Amino acid sequence: MKHILPILTITTLAAAASAQSAAAASGLSYNRVGLGYARSNGLDGYALSASALIGSSNFLVSAATTVGGDVGNGTDEVSLGYVFKNVALGADATLSVGSNETYGLNVRKDLGSNIEVAAAYTRVSGSNVWGAELAYNVSKQIQLAIGYADSSDFVKGVTSFEARYNF
Repeated sequence: MKHILPILTITTLAAAASAQSAAAASGLSYNRVGLGYARSNGLDGYALSASALIGSSNFLVSAATTVGGDVGNGTDEVSLGYVFKNVALGADATLSVGSNETYGLNVRKDLGSNIEVAAAYTRVSGSNVWGAELAYNVSKQIQLAIGYADSSDFVKGVTSFEARYNF
């Protein structure tokens, strides 16, 4: 169960990564920090996350850590990704490689009316994790997101909520 929050975090970061690379073309922001909450099988967890594009490149650096709840503190994740802007139908795709044998693909799209959607596949320590997210941009700086992730192995049905600040 200690992998619940890291999986949620990885999924969220992957979504963030794919969105940030499209910032210029689609209005998606990749430079942001977030505070998230996740629940699965009666267990609660909280996480802090951050991601940013390196300079004006499409390389994305992301990090996250757990900060309490039933899963405890200090499960840290870092990753480096590359954002492919406007890959298909105006969506961005981000490929990432991270700590704990993590590899991921995230696709993110701005639907207009301040709404974004994201879908992610992540391989974490030999387990397959699929996720989806719906986000609403309250303002240019503030975003609220709800997500769902499921794993082929150790974690089933993670529901997550995250508040993000874009900078």
